[in-house]
Amino acid sequence: MERDLKIRTKKFALEIIKIVSELPKNSAGFELGKQLIRSGTSIGANYRSALRGRSRAEFISKLSIVQEEADETVFWLELIEESELINPEKIRPLVKEANELTAFLPRWSLIPRKIHSTLTFMIHSIFNLYTSFIKPSPFSFHPSYLSLHTS
Repeated sequence: MERDLKIRTKKFALEIIKIVSELPKNSAGFELGKQLIRSGTSIGANYRSALRGRSRAEFISKLSIVQEEADETVFWLELIEESELINPEKIRPLVKEANELTAFLPRWSLIPRKIHSTLTFMIHSIFNLYTSFIKPSPFSFHPSYLSLHTS
């Protein structure tokens, strides 16, 4: 799933670049194009950044940015479509994709919290099981530090 979304968000960014190149070369086209390039390409960049997050909080924060950028992209695409700067038939698939990304990510960002809780529970359970069956050595490992036990 991770790889699929990396590919999907990159393809989306490439389609955004292509559609911006078709905008008219006037002030409306330039301004809308700048905004659309920024938000539309930011989706993939922030998704990749989320995957490299150093903590669960950072991961979820980056995914929130991805969702915001996807929603903003929908706004710019709708403006372009409704102002008829580009044929609406070319815009609609991009609006659909951005809406799917917007709808998909909020639910998906809850998964790491569940995984984190489960992993924390498992690590503590294994540690407790280990210490209940095996007499600790003079240098025993504790999850938070290494200590010297005296008998």
